[in-house]
Amino acid sequence: MAIHYICRHCGTRIGSLNKLSVHTEQLGLHKLSDIERQEMVSYEDSGDIQITSICEDCQEALERNPGLHEYDYLIQ
Repeated sequence: MAIHYICRHCGTRIGSLNKLSVHTEQLGLHKLSDIERQEMVSYEDSGDIQITSICEDCQEALERNPGLHEYDYLIQ
């Protein structure tokens, strides 16, 4: 099982963890609300977990241009 972090704005692969067993507390997922968890965490048929987050480039772009918060994707 692998855990893949993907930027929700540009689709860039942020990183991956290859572990056989990981608890949600170790990843911080227990701090998410049920709605946040549904939006950010998906389980693939292969058993891998995909977590959407934000990469450094998109975070920096949002900080410089707050109007970009209106868009689901920063790269059109």
